[in-house]
Amino acid sequence: MFEYNGKKARILIVDDEKDTRDIFSRHLEDEYLIDTADSAIAAIEKLKTHSYQIALSDLVMPGEDGLSLLKNIKKKWPEIAVMVISGKASIEMAVEAMKLGADEFIEKPVEDLDLLKLKIEKLLKVKWQTDEIKRLRTILDKEFDRTHIVGNSLAIQKIMEKVKKIAPLDTTILITGETGVGKELIADLIYRNSSRSNKKFVAINCGSLPESLLESTLFGHKKGSFTSAIKDKMGYFQEADGGTLFLDEITETTPAFQVKLLRVLEKGIIRQVGGENDVTVDVRIIAATNKSLSEEVENGNFREDLLYRLNVINLHIPPLRERVEDIKLLVIKFISEFSDKYKKQELKISNVALSILLNQQWKGNIRELKNTIEHSVALASHDTIIPEDLPDHIYKQESKKINSTSSLFLDLPYPKAKSEFEKAYIGNLMNQYKGDVTKVSKISNIKRQNLYEKFKRYDINPNDFRKN
Repeated sequence: MFEYNGKKARILIVDDEKDTRDIFSRHLEDEYLIDTADSAIAAIEKLKTHSYQIALSDLVMPGEDGLSLLKNIKKKWPEIAVMVISGKASIEMAVEAMKLGADEFIEKPVEDLDLLKLKIEKLLKVKWQTDEIKRLRTILDKEFDRTHIVGNSLAIQKIMEKVKKIAPLDTTILITGETGVGKELIADLIYRNSSRSNKKFVAINCGSLPESLLESTLFGHKKGSFTSAIKDKMGYFQEADGGTLFLDEITETTPAFQVKLLRVLEKGIIRQVGGENDVTVDVRIIAATNKSLSEEVENGNFREDLLYRLNVINLHIPPLRERVEDIKLLVIKFISEFSDKYKKQELKISNVALSILLNQQWKGNIRELKNTIEHSVALASHDTIIPEDLPDHIYKQESKKINSTSSLFLDLPYPKAKSEFEKAYIGNLMNQYKGDVTKVSKISNIKRQNLYEKFKRYDINPNDFRKN
């Protein structure tokens, strides 16, 4: 049985023959919620009062026929998958039904009722995937309209709540998090929601420039202050006056530079390289680092007084592997972005390829995922990204895992192999997500209640994974 969003799917059976309705109902009622109608008119009344995932309709019926009902459903309830079923229908009528949007066709009499079940399960899986993509796109569009930050995980929701509170405050902020988590995006978000949004947002990576050039870039310089200084130049502090200055990788600065930065924070004044006079600036500073500032202070690499000045409000961005729920949204966003870039009709992604992406560690976080999707979109030769389109280091690594895992069960009888695989699969997910049952439930598409039943069956204790 395929559960639809964690509960039984509801199916409407429409046929003028009572025997057919009864046979189908008996065969399906253990796994699905079944309603029946003996005519298209009766079916319309049912459709008005209930929410269905699938409608099974005979094509040839007295009065309004199945084609007319199909048109009605696709016009008024396009979210419902329709399977047309009739032994009297000609090939032309069946083809016409498919042209009108029928999702599946099966001939009557249906002697293999298990085939009917199989077709229904297939329809439900396709429908669930389509609905899930629509749901994610709705979230994605909403997030972009509002914040330009992609994500709907609890971690991102908490960050958004904090940003709303701190953005209007004219105070210094320190953003921490691994490389590639999107610290500059968060800084820009704070700026756009602040009272300084009508002035400039200026960003600089402190680790990308040597100290002498960094000082000149930030504070500006006077003509003749060094060999290449052929004219006066205003620095980023003056350029961002009235606005916001984002200092990324602040820990890559030298102690000498840190003294000058501390002076700006304390007094709001700078002095250009080669200059003799102080210049007053009004700048909000947002700093960021991928290191522990307290450890840098202990090691003598960072001034403690500057730490206190910068860390008035701390905003930590968790790595992507700790907010797996956001990966699907990011994948959709990047596929759309790079489909446009490479002038391709917007690609889809196979379930297997998506599953591989969901199970990566993403040490490079969003930046690494973005590069992976660009590679996959650029190389995809069909309308769907498949595992072979992923970068070699990801695809080959996953292939080795699959081959290694498969070989463990080759000598076992099928029921035992299936049981051992399920135990290993759940155990691996629990280990990867440190016993987080909610995440494992979402990734595996297994309901929490069913997961706990499997824990009991396989003697798996979630607490054992939380200790690691």
